[in-house]
Parts: sequence; C-alpha cells; structure tokens
Amino acid sequence: MTNSNVEKTNTDLSSDQAWPWWPLLPLYPYGRRRTLFKELIRDQVWSLEQLQGLYYVAVPVRLTVVKVDGGLMLFNPLPPTRELLRELDNLQEKHGPVLSIVLPTASGLEHKISLPALTRSFPKAEVWVCPGQWSFPISLPLSWLGIPRRRTRILLEDGVPHKESCEWLPLGPLDIGLGRFQEVACFHTNSKSLLVTDALVGIESQPPALFDLDPTPLLFHARERGDQPLVDSVSARRKGWARLVLFASFLKPANLSIPSIPEILRNSFKPGLRNSRSHFGLYPFSWQKGWEDSAKELIGERTPLLQVAPVLERLVFPRAKEVLIQWFDELISIKRMKWLISAHHSAPIRFTPNQVRDLKSKLLKRPWADSKGNWGFLDGVDKRLLKRGVVPQDPLKSFRD
Repeated sequence: MTNSNVEKTNTDLSSDQAWPWWPLLPLYPYGRRRTLFKELIRDQVWSLEQLQGLYYVAVPVRLTVVKVDGGLMLFNPLPPTRELLRELDNLQEKHGPVLSIVLPTASGLEHKISLPALTRSFPKAEVWVCPGQWSFPISLPLSWLGIPRRRTRILLEDGVPHKESCEWLPLGPLDIGLGRFQEVACFHTNSKSLLVTDALVGIESQPPALFDLDPTPLLFHARERGDQPLVDSVSARRKGWARLVLFASFLKPANLSIPSIPEILRNSFKPGLRNSRSHFGLYPFSWQKGWEDSAKELIGERTPLLQVAPVLERLVFPRAKEVLIQWFDELISIKRMKWLISAHHSAPIRFTPNQVRDLKSKLLKRPWADSKGNWGFLDGVDKRLLKRGVVPQDPLKSFRD
C-alpha cells in the first residue's frame, strides 16, 4: 500500500470516528471516538464501547443493545459516529429495527449529551428517559436540549417499554442539590441480564480491550515522571490501568501527590517528548509507596470484582445507604438473574441473587462512606458541598414532602 493510500485510509477512519458535538462535554478523546463492538450474550445482548476521560484518565463507557420483540432497544446512549452506526446497521439487518432508545439515568451527562444526535439517527424509535432530567447551569425543557418532544416518554410515569421482555427497577430518586440522582435498571428476561448505568461495576486487572486500539492513556500513567518515554509492554499496560482505576474511583487517591510546578517543568519538554501525545512531558502526578495495595482492593485478579463505585457511595449515597439496600432487596427477588451489564468497566459479569446477597452483607458490615485513606478527597468534597448548602443533609426530604 502506498503512503497516499495509507493516508487516505487513516483519513476515512478518522471521519468514521468523528464526533462534532464534543465541545458540549469536552472529554478525552474529544472529537475522535473509536468504537469497539462486542457480542456479550449470544443473539441477545451486544456492547458498543468508547473511551471517555480527562487528562488521559480514561475508562470505557458502554451503549448496550438488547434484542426485544420485533427489534432492538438501545440502553445508555453514546455518540453516534459513523463507525457506531455501521455496527448498529449490521445488527438491524439480522435482528430488526431499533425500536427504542433509553436514557435510564437522570444525571449521567456522558449519555445525556449524545441522546439528541442518537435520536436523529433513528427517527422512528421511541425515546424513553429517566424521570427528573436536569441541565446545568439552567434547567431547560427536554425539547430545548434537542430531545424530540413528540416521541419522548418518561420511564415509570408514562409506563415502560418492552413489558414482554423487560422489568424496570428504579434506584432513587435522591436530591443531590443541582438536580436529582436516579437511575432505572432493566432486567432483560431472555438474557437473564440486569442492565445498569453507574450503580454497580465489576473491575478486573486486565485492561479493557478498547485500549488495544490506542494504549496511550495506559502508557502515559504507567510512568513515574514526565521525562520518561511512553514504552508499550504488558506490564506497563496493567500498571497504567490500575492507576486509572484508582483515579476513576477516588479522583485523588491517598497515595498520589502533586509535585511542585518547578519539578513538573524540570521533567518536561525533553527530547522525544515534545509532542501532544505525551503532553510535552507535563506529568503532574507522583505515586507514593502503597498505591498497588490500594488498587488491589478495587480490582479482581481473575474475575471482575463486583462493587458499588466509590464516587457514588461517597458523593451520592453517603446519607442514603438504606435506599441502596432496599434496591438490593428488589434484585435478590429476581430468581432468574445471572448477569450484570453496567455502562462502565467489565461486562457481562456473573450476577445472581446470591451474589447480590453477599454484596449487601459486606456493605452492612463495613464502614459506609468512609472518610479515611483513599476516601479522604471524596470526603472533603462532600463536606464542602454540605457546608455551602449545595447538597442537602437529607437527600430524601424533598421527595417525602
């Protein structure tokens, strides 16, 4: 293949992965969103994954496609690039048209921001959204956000889609100050899978396959200083992934410090690093001894470790643990359940009523919404928001009243 043909191929690929609306939520990888397609449960559930993050702290986010009577349901929207739409076209040819698009969360911006474009790609699909949608800094009507008014329904308030194959289980609502937290999980009976957005995740030590398309975020964070090159290896990828998990879980882990500006600059702009891929050697992190042990508490070595995401526990549910426990009790009653498919991290992971019961037991025995160690930064954020009146002391009060 000639150089001109290679350049043309790369240009075509970039065009297929282009997301022009990225400035609305400027997260990495910005205007180019690669998509990885996977079949999760044979002839029943599929996954379309893209990366999202900040300063290379990137984790996969998932749109789940489910087979329902007569066609397909899209759960947790993602940017509809040409690449993503091509995969959906292939599924439609075999399994029927997209019948519905579901935004099952009131606060998940990464899904909400791409919903309008996705609805335009499927003009005949019904649109279902979680109750209590909100926007910031001004709360706007759904139609002003680009969500089609005439074919949009509110989950639970206007009924639910696909009653013949789906059960819908709300978690929340909770008042989180700027708006509400609520997500509506879906149990897909044919695949025996529970679909969620953020409430539960399973994390494993093997970096997600999506990073095989570009391992740069892993290699960037596997280093100790900004003057070190980005060297690709299995160990570097696993090390970088463990650190990304800590970032995504705690925002600022206990074993992470920020070097002084002179030190950061001293290690920057070295030969071989004067490029945007390595951020010109600007690396404002210093990992201290013990970070590996912290990562092991979040990551399953052989199978994904099931957990409530720490950010959710400490910033959304710190004063509403009983709401989560009640939701677990509902899940325990679903006897046929076998799988969990979240919008983030590993999927599908084994998820039976017994495993929900075990997770509930662990949460009841250990300290909830801790303030020590890795939880310290999140604890500080929560206390500052409480002090300023941004979040309420009682997140259930407004809904009880």
